[in-house]
Amino acid sequence: MSDIEIPESHPRYQSLLTRHRIEAGVEKGITSKQGLIAQGRGEAFDYLLGERTIPSADEAERVSAAYLLLAEHPVISVNGNVAALCPEEMVELAEAVDADLEVNLFNRTEERMEAIVSHLREHGADEVKGLTADGRIPGLDHERAKVDADGIGSADVVVVPLEDGDRAEALGEMGKTELVIDLNPMSRSAQVATVPIVDNIMRAVPNMTKHARDLKGASREELEAIIDAFDADEALAAAEKAIRSGDDT
Repeated sequence: MSDIEIPESHPRYQSLLTRHRIEAGVEKGITSKQGLIAQGRGEAFDYLLGERTIPSADEAERVSAAYLLLAEHPVISVNGNVAALCPEEMVELAEAVDADLEVNLFNRTEERMEAIVSHLREHGADEVKGLTADGRIPGLDHERAKVDADGIGSADVVVVPLEDGDRAEALGEMGKTELVIDLNPMSRSAQVATVPIVDNIMRAVPNMTKHARDLKGASREELEAIIDAFDADEALAAAEKAIRSGDDT
């Protein structure tokens, strides 16, 4: 899955790189064809955001880092698109906050699960959960209800990037703190999130890792103060304003 030969000075470099990684993910068997459609929808929102991390998203990423550092059992959920787009970055975030990685898929097959686990290991992961699938998320009848009981099933904080709304809602009903990465502030996933991160995952995850490393020495009181100052509704409103008008001030 080597990246395309294109100069970083190209004005559409990041977009073309993202498309290539998704295409390569389909060819490798880790991304579903439906993932191509989902990626196109997200890219449209990112274009309207100016393909940049707006201030409210940066704040949400810092708050998410604080939640992860305070968590007793943080877990990062990985689907096919996430694995294709930023596998190494997900591993780095997990290491920075001492979180588990767990594969969870809408179009789940044993072949895809094994392929994604292997792909994450190729990019530095030591242990990847998801294959045991000895737990379930209540209220979901689909394959993505399957989780590891000692992973997402018992997590207190879960990073759920590029997630379907009903699963995000079901995780919230389990009492979990959800850190959702979604470029559409009007999606159900973003609306039910404890922390909605309206940003491209390829920018958001490295930024979360940077914030986590910067906050590593912070006290519990300092981390809690960062969390208490955050307003999810304000973050969503700022993102929607930026998308509709191009103004994030």
